[in-house]
Amino acid sequence: MRDEQYQLRALDVPTAWRTSTGAGVTVAVLDSGVDAGHPDLAGQVLPGADFVDGTTDGRRDFVGHGTTVAALIAGRNDKDSGVAGIAPGAKILPVRVLDKDNKYDDATVVAKGLRWAVDHGATVANLSLGGGIRSDALADALAYAADHDVVVVACTGNVTPGSNLTEVWYPAREPGVLAVAGLTDAPQAGAAPGGGVAAGGGVGGSADQLWTGSLTGPPTVLTAPAVNLIGARPGGYWRVQGTSFAAPMVAGVAALVRARWHDLDADNVVNRLIRTARDLGPPGRDDRYGYGEVDPVAALTTQLPVVRRNPLLPPQAQPSPSASGRADRSRPAFVSRAGRPWLTPRLVLVGFAVSLVVLVLTLVVAATVNRRSCRCSWPGCGPDPPARPTPPPPP
Repeated sequence: MRDEQYQLRALDVPTAWRTSTGAGVTVAVLDSGVDAGHPDLAGQVLPGADFVDGTTDGRRDFVGHGTTVAALIAGRNDKDSGVAGIAPGAKILPVRVLDKDNKYDDATVVAKGLRWAVDHGATVANLSLGGGIRSDALADALAYAADHDVVVVACTGNVTPGSNLTEVWYPAREPGVLAVAGLTDAPQAGAAPGGGVAAGGGVGGSADQLWTGSLTGPPTVLTAPAVNLIGARPGGYWRVQGTSFAAPMVAGVAALVRARWHDLDADNVVNRLIRTARDLGPPGRDDRYGYGEVDPVAALTTQLPVVRRNPLLPPQAQPSPSASGRADRSRPAFVSRAGRPWLTPRLVLVGFAVSLVVLVLTLVVAATVNRRSCRCSWPGCGPDPPARPTPPPPP
């Protein structure tokens, strides 16, 4: 089974492991839950949350989809059998947002799950789900994640027979999100469907070509293998295909980068992934492949200058305060060498207020002490000196 994980060879993951395994990084998997008892995930899954019906802590999977995604990210590599993930040193934070039919009916469920994951330590979030309709609640949750230095990865979606949905799924098409389309390996047959809320369809062509079942378009940022993948599921394994399973490979590489440079902010992690991707299709970024196929080794070894904002967002698209309450994610004037802000307007105001209070208290205490000791020349410090008599005029 390990030999059939061709993506490990295609992406040269064993070489990447010499530099980073993702240790110390928490990846949130917003999905159908994760089977924490699977042999490939034993000890890898943290207590999570269930936003569907509250019956689990995220560590139970009624579908198998979330378990497959989690193992592709952080499956254990301390044995020769089973499925190894891209970042076997990382931990999975399971957040159940998909029901027993592998769907969500209300995007606010996903939004709540994402906010919860951000507040509970995730620095990378994988969303192998989506739909055709944009959600303001989910958009605000994605902005919240960006404001809190979290890298968000989402699948572009799959072609669904009988559906007229041809646009990249939401939330993958939200600006700033790492939208991942799927590549084919070789002509396939008999792959089990998978990927987000809709089953994948189509059969691939030659290596490095876009999988015919993958939705793609201008929002596409990166690509990764999406077909003929061996996946873990409760009770065993299955063969899967879908952009749902391409996205976690990019999330895994993001975890490798975050573990390699702990002080590197999300904007610079994104920049590393896109600037080091292996170009596919026409030279440069294009609407089918984005920047190309994610390259773990290059992402971990290439020297790049620090950026001050998310490179996926043009300057005019940087969010600003609005009635929706979305925060301004533009980079402050003062940043650390790694690009992380260390002085913000709010911090300046708080510091000024504290300094003013300290100064007033100091003056009050000093005045009180001086009045009691009469060791100063300030007016009102101690009794007035007696008046001297006026000398008589000279005779």
